[in-house]
Amino acid sequence: MFSAAVARDGTVVVASKIDTEGALLGNIILAVLRARGIDTESKLQLGPTNIVRAAILAGQVDIYPEYTGNGALFFHREQDPAWRNWQRGYALVEALCREQNRLIWLTPAPANNTWVIAVRRDLAERHHLASMDDFAAYLKEGGRIKLAASAEFVESPSALPAFEATYGFRLSDEQLLTLSGGNTAATLRAAAEQMSGVNAAMAYGTDGALAALGLVALRDDKGAQIVYAPAPVVREAVLQDHAEIRAALDPVFATLTLETLQNLNAKIAVDGQDAGSVAVSYLRSKGFLP
Repeated sequence: MFSAAVARDGTVVVASKIDTEGALLGNIILAVLRARGIDTESKLQLGPTNIVRAAILAGQVDIYPEYTGNGALFFHREQDPAWRNWQRGYALVEALCREQNRLIWLTPAPANNTWVIAVRRDLAERHHLASMDDFAAYLKEGGRIKLAASAEFVESPSALPAFEATYGFRLSDEQLLTLSGGNTAATLRAAAEQMSGVNAAMAYGTDGALAALGLVALRDDKGAQIVYAPAPVVREAVLQDHAEIRAALDPVFATLTLETLQNLNAKIAVDGQDAGSVAVSYLRSKGFLP
């Protein structure tokens, strides 16, 4: 175990969470730093949020990708409305982490990996559904929706009920297919295959299977959900030693739009490609690597 006080001869330890997008973003950070000639050690896919967060606080890792909305959890400020706004949420978590943890948040990607409702692409195109306002209007006009979701999504006040309250609609029991567990892969497949008449599904905004299965994530323009924008988080002492890290990573993360992350995640989760290879290929395609 490292401690925060232990010198590592300038080696930067890069970590990530254990999920698909964590592997993708961690490999992007690792490849970019290595291309800049920074000595690195990989601890990618180290574990879930609590494990990686504890590791960076203890100085065991130096940089990893995190989501702005998790500041609500880290600092027990779940009721703060700032988390539902991209700019305010980033500013709040950046200030809190800098002041209390000596951690620096670099610029987040313009993407939001939060709860979304996704609909079949054919339905979206036929009825011009791009946002939750469109979805609510479609329901009000008598449009047919059957949503596949987990019990948690249906019952948790912060999930479906928050969408319903914000956009003024209500789904009946007949309009829901409640699946056991919380795996979005099951809900997305139910919509793609029209299981029991399902044409909509709970999802996360950057789910790789969305594009692969022909589903469209509807925009949450009114902020029913907390914004989870991914950004590199780095220990302040490390950034002081390697100021070039910000200049290297900010322009890369600026290219990681919602659609881009969906497509890159799909290469890993759907096509079975190696996360490191997907990351390097993307960076080369954008001119960030030779």
